[in-house]
Amino acid sequence: MNNDALAGIIEAILFVAGEPLPIDDLAHALDLTAIEMTVALDALKEECELSRRGLRVNRHGGTVQISIRPEYAPYVERVLQPAQKQSLSQAALETLSIIAYRQPVTKAEIEAIRGVKCDYSVQSLVNKQMICEVGRKEALGRPILYATTEMFLQHFGIESLDDLPNLRLDSIAQIAGEELDDPLQDQYDQDAGDDHKT
Repeated sequence: MNNDALAGIIEAILFVAGEPLPIDDLAHALDLTAIEMTVALDALKEECELSRRGLRVNRHGGTVQISIRPEYAPYVERVLQPAQKQSLSQAALETLSIIAYRQPVTKAEIEAIRGVKCDYSVQSLVNKQMICEVGRKEALGRPILYATTEMFLQHFGIESLDDLPNLRLDSIAQIAGEELDDPLQDQYDQDAGDDHKT
């Protein structure tokens, strides 16, 4: 089977599946090695990008999926008018941002940064499968640690956390004309000071 035919077959399978498929399962079903599968997916992704097609190939960890190109989404929505979009409130977005950049993180750490309780936002994000419990922190009370999920990557159209924009807190502080304090660092410094007093 030539490369063009293989790319077409993979595209058709991903289109019909509509949800992320494990890359290993796809390779096995097509009698391809992992390397052959990777080369075929790279070729399909490049073809979609170069021709500015309406679909694009997204990899999320060990899975692959076809989705629409984000800039074409408004046109799709005009025609299909989805009954319900999975939207996130401002509080949920703030909470999700903290988790994405600080994960794994506890509710107390999120609240220290936001300055408000986050129980509802965290539960809402868990219900929407944007975040999940990934363990317990080795600290008093063994609080739950939260991290982002594959659904988070899919929702924002990124392949990994490395695709998140870089945050430069020092630049933000200069623009704002004030130093940004890190509440977690302040708490750490305070705890360290208390330790030295004892």
